[in-house]
Amino acid sequence: MIADIKKRALHRTRILEGQLRGLEKMIENEDYCIDIITQSLAIQKSLGSLNRLLVENHLRTHVAEAFEEGGSARDDSIVELLKIYELSNNRG
Repeated sequence: MIADIKKRALHRTRILEGQLRGLEKMIENEDYCIDIITQSLAIQKSLGSLNRLLVENHLRTHVAEAFEEGGSARDDSIVELLKIYELSNNRG
């Protein structure tokens, strides 16, 4: 993993951890529903930010190597990315 991206991803996970603890406390305290939903949506946005970092790392490392190698490695990498794209667009 690229050092800078790893550092930023770990920072993002720590933020997420705090946000989740806050959400749990809000539910336990029976806070106003809209406030709980707002916190939940903020967590989703933070997860999206983390995913972006992970995809960036993957593109800069594994995908770049697969494209240099060519052939089935390149094709497999494309299939893999398409699966991730589909997962990210199949939200319920």
